[in-house]
Amino acid sequence: MEYQYYDFHAVDRPLTESEIGKLRAISTRATITAASFTNHYEWGDLKADPSKLLERYFDAFVYVANWSIHMFHLRLPHASLPHRQAALFLRGETVQARRAGKFIILEFENDVENDDPQDDGTGWMASLLPLRSDLLRGDLRCLYLGWLLCAQNEEFDEDELEPPVSPGLRELSAPLLSLIEFLQIDQDLVKAAALASAPMDAGPDRKELAKWIRSLPEKEKNDLLIAAASENAERWKADLWQRWRQQSGRPSPAPTLQRRSVGDLLRAALVET
Repeated sequence: MEYQYYDFHAVDRPLTESEIGKLRAISTRATITAASFTNHYEWGDLKADPSKLLERYFDAFVYVANWSIHMFHLRLPHASLPHRQAALFLRGETVQARRAGKFIILEFENDVENDDPQDDGTGWMASLLPLRSDLLRGDLRCLYLGWLLCAQNEEFDEDELEPPVSPGLRELSAPLLSLIEFLQIDQDLVKAAALASAPMDAGPDRKELAKWIRSLPEKEKNDLLIAAASENAERWKADLWQRWRQQSGRPSPAPTLQRRSVGDLLRAALVET
């Protein structure tokens, strides 16, 4: 029997009553809240283009079909992740980045071997969505994993060099492990790639942050308080982190200078097996 699961999630702002009404016109069966739109189909299909819904209303999208397709898309403000930066990693077919007005859309997709009859798609959004917060803080590990998936799927020549290796690939978070599972990225390939990955920067501790905030001009402190009270917490924290890094003079974690070829990584993964 055919099965499709659609899950959209809004993070930066809630849906308005008018927007909820427009979504309800698309589907009378869907579960719709101010932050989400979910539905599954055992016949028929969603009467709308998921890409357009993401561009217009939502910040994340998960799709699972029982003919072995998994999709995870993210929408971020272009200012937080310029397209040229994402394009360093997402230059294959399986995982791509595209501009959509003031946003950038990241599209992770793969054909998977779905042998779990209990996987109806419902748990994936909660486990994958934190990756958006990571990206806003400058953690690009999921982009490198996306490039790795394209290499796994033989979308590059063997002599093509990898992008800068993100720090922290040896210490993967639960959301990154969920992405690897969701897209079925070869774990031996991830281990081989991680050998050239520097440790993750832990960021400022409370003492460092307190010292920096005390040193700020009064107006800038007031602006920070106003932003904290009025803006989305996720975006505010990401902006604060970027401002601290710029003003403290502390450099971003440096990627490794050693860049390996696709062929080298694939052969190293066979050794790991």
